Amino acid sequence: MIRTILKSNRNSLTLELPDGLVGKIIEVIAFSVEDTKIIAKDNTPKEARVAALRDKLKNFTFNSGGYKFDRDEANDYE
Repeated sequence: MIRTILKSNRNSLTLELPDGLVGKIIEVIAFSVEDTKIIAKDNTPKEARVAALRDKLKNFTFNSGGYKFDRDEANDYE
């Protein structure tokens, strides 16, 4: 399956299909998605994205002191 969102500056598009779709019946649908939130692909290198995320999360902590996992309680299906 191929799904892509694009903005065309003309009324003609060319679609390249993967080999697995050649010779098969396919469906092509075109509609406006202006009311839909579009998330752009982030081309930032992975290391920079990870560093930015760590920076955002550095002030959050998790304290599990005093917590003990109770396997019997977790597996109680009554």
